[in-house]
Amino acid sequence: MMNKPAITETEDLTAHECWGLLRGVSVGRLAVWVQDHPDIFPINYTVDHGTVVFRTGEGTKLAAALGETPVALEADGVDADTGVAWSVVVKGSTASISSTDDVLDSFSLMLFPWQSGHKDSFIRISPTSVTGRRFKVTPPAEWWTAQANAPQASPE
Repeated sequence: MMNKPAITETEDLTAHECWGLLRGVSVGRLAVWVQDHPDIFPINYTVDHGTVVFRTGEGTKLAAALGETPVALEADGVDADTGVAWSVVVKGSTASISSTDDVLDSFSLMLFPWQSGHKDSFIRISPTSVTGRRFKVTPPAEWWTAQANAPQASPE
């Protein structure tokens, strides 16, 4: 019996579908460029009129997010009942929300950090690209190799 690779269909999502999925979760990963290397930070965020807003405090994440290099936000999820997963990536530029009216409006977004501390900076990601995909999670039995299933010697 031969092991055949699992055939999975990946569905590209429309921008509208991506925004709907982004609204359904509040945690993602922010990819930034820090000096000479990429870095990734978990953030909680909210969607606001075709942009993504998060808040943070002073430090590496804030400095890198407001640098000249574009950022990327990735969020994903999986339905445990159906095994359907999705992943959405938003790429774009950032700006600090600093005008009094914008700061007051940002408080209505109900964006509360999970971690304590001063998180007084509200950052808006204005997307240049929003992409996503949806796919069925492949059961491990379909992708394990014969070597992974082979009996192994006792560590004793």
